[in-house]
Amino acid sequence: MSQEDARKGQPQNREEADLNEDNMTMEQLLAQGDLTLDQPKSGEIRKGMIASTANDEILVSIGAKSEGVIPSRELSQLSAEERAKLQVGTEILVYVVSPESRQGTLMLSFTRAMEEDDWLQAEELMKKKTTIESTIEGFNKGGLIVNVQRLRGFVPASQIGNARRMSYQGDTPEQRWSKMVGEPIVVRIIEVDRERRRLIISEKAASSESREALKERLLDELEIGEVRTGRVTSLATFGAFVNINGADGLVHLSEISWEHINHPSETLEVGQEVKVKIISLDKERKRIGLSLRQLENDPWDRHVEAYQVGQLIEGTITRLTKFGAFARIDENLEGLIHVSELADRRVEHPKEVVHEGDVITLRIIKIDTENRRIGLSLRKVESLEYSDTDWAMVLAEMDSEGDDSEADDAPAADSAAESEMATDMQAAIKDAVDEGMPPAAAEERLVEAEPEAGESDEKPAE
Repeated sequence: MSQEDARKGQPQNREEADLNEDNMTMEQLLAQGDLTLDQPKSGEIRKGMIASTANDEILVSIGAKSEGVIPSRELSQLSAEERAKLQVGTEILVYVVSPESRQGTLMLSFTRAMEEDDWLQAEELMKKKTTIESTIEGFNKGGLIVNVQRLRGFVPASQIGNARRMSYQGDTPEQRWSKMVGEPIVVRIIEVDRERRRLIISEKAASSESREALKERLLDELEIGEVRTGRVTSLATFGAFVNINGADGLVHLSEISWEHINHPSETLEVGQEVKVKIISLDKERKRIGLSLRQLENDPWDRHVEAYQVGQLIEGTITRLTKFGAFARIDENLEGLIHVSELADRRVEHPKEVVHEGDVITLRIIKIDTENRRIGLSLRKVESLEYSDTDWAMVLAEMDSEGDDSEADDAPAADSAAESEMATDMQAAIKDAVDEGMPPAAAEERLVEAEPEAGESDEKPAE
């Protein structure tokens, strides 16, 4: 210490300073305390401790020379759960409304302090680009109202997600937005203005995070076999995406319709509301598989009732592949001729035997109802393996033709002659089959040998 300081009587150490304080009068100490006291200022947020609760008011000590008051009208706005936490001895944040009212009371606010803290958190969330899960609480002419903790955030129409905007349409805000109230939403804060109390949030900015968060929650809620209502959000060559409660699932092209379609747009359009069945859930890859066709009866079962294994049918070759040829047997059914069923010899490619557009006789060798497949064969058309089946079908067809001929208006003598001829033909076919000839071949040979109308078996008179 300098001589000048010593001359002025400045203390040389802490002990000397404490000794000087001990020698101060009470008035001197109070005056010094008034100079150093941290007086509260309007707009400040202070940490305080609840000193007492009485008359629906709460007294809070914030370190000033007097306690501040949280008025009863503010307490009435709190939930029962929030009020239960306000116990004597609890530390809380308070907002200084007025350092001194007309009655000389320090006025404090608990809700304003929480709100100010929410603003600080909102600024932090905006900086970190954090997504927030909330619920749509209301709307106005410009967009949606969404609560972010105790703050009311605004989602402008331009910041609403495309899937949600496509789901609801209308000319007025009521028509456009009213049905959205109560729906979950994931948003991101894009603007914070505390002075103007302006909080702008965006669903679009959080779209990728939104889909992932909602999908995770939805995957936990859904069950395979459950039926849900959703809206078509987009179409692709491989299928359609359907939004269910904010998360998208995929209806693969093969699950849209029982009938063959080339593109989802043939049966669906964006924005269309549909019922879908949950057919697969992959929580690890976050994928939801949906089906439209499984909510309808399979028409294939009805179409295939007219056919049976072993039956001969006429088919038109529609496509050739390395493993076989596809043939349409009627307007609703198509079957496969495997490459091994095209000929008795080895065939490298179906084009060696058939071509697109060929109309040929085929035999049904398999009907797989579960997998909706029909197996066809060209090489087994003449097979003796199916001789009994062919014989039964020939008889059935001839009986049917006989019934039709009886219904005609032809003379009785002609009908009797045709009936006798049919009987003879049946016997001839049976004899040929018994001798080892395939039924189809026997029938074809006898038909060729049958005399034309007007011809006679009798020789002309000499």
